[in-house]
Amino acid sequence: MLKIAVCDDENLFTEELKELLSGYMIEKGLVFEIDTYSSGEALVDLGIEIVQYTAVFLDINMEKMDGIKTAEMIRKASREVFIVFVTAYVDYSLEGYQLDVVRYLLKGNANFQSKVNECMDAILDKMNYSVIKKKFDFKEGRKEISLERLLYIESNMHILEFHIMEDDMKIYTMYETLNVFETRLAENDFIRIHQSYLVNAKHIKNVVRCKAILTNGVELSIPKARYTEVKKKFVACQGEV
Repeated sequence: MLKIAVCDDENLFTEELKELLSGYMIEKGLVFEIDTYSSGEALVDLGIEIVQYTAVFLDINMEKMDGIKTAEMIRKASREVFIVFVTAYVDYSLEGYQLDVVRYLLKGNANFQSKVNECMDAILDKMNYSVIKKKFDFKEGRKEISLERLLYIESNMHILEFHIMEDDMKIYTMYETLNVFETRLAENDFIRIHQSYLVNAKHIKNVVRCKAILTNGVELSIPKARYTEVKKKFVACQGEV
């Protein structure tokens, strides 16, 4: 199922775009859901849950958190979500390039419907967009997952629990040691914050007072002996975004 988010502080335009997108989906025979947000803040507050969306249509010129800043925050959570800018202006090409934006849709364009259709065609063509995926042999079965969706791995009584965001949070398990995955995921910005936790740095919101606060609100403890090193690695990973 395709899930789309439309984020615009103009309610009338939001409903217009939602209707145009719905028309495209119905014509193509696609199963879909479209959610609407009236501010960038409301959208980025989703944290890791933003990955539930295939694409996000963002108005650039919103008050408070504009579309550029919202897109930057989305990119901190995921490179997998397709971003489309909707704007009344055309002078944001550099920002769009840096944020890997699929298209710009110009409000008021006489061919707006066809532009929306072409944009969705491009997104469907890009669905095999290159993301880092790995296959895991879970007790629940062999599964290929995007590492962007893996928040953390927890070691619990000789069983590893993989906390993965799909349509909602899922936990898959296997018999293995956390040391093995610390090595396997070393180049993918996973940080060993605790003997029992290996965490995707992309989904750490903050490191403070001997705990890691994740983007979905989960708090994981960090031993004092590890805290300084974890904090240093977290800051370094933040600088790579």
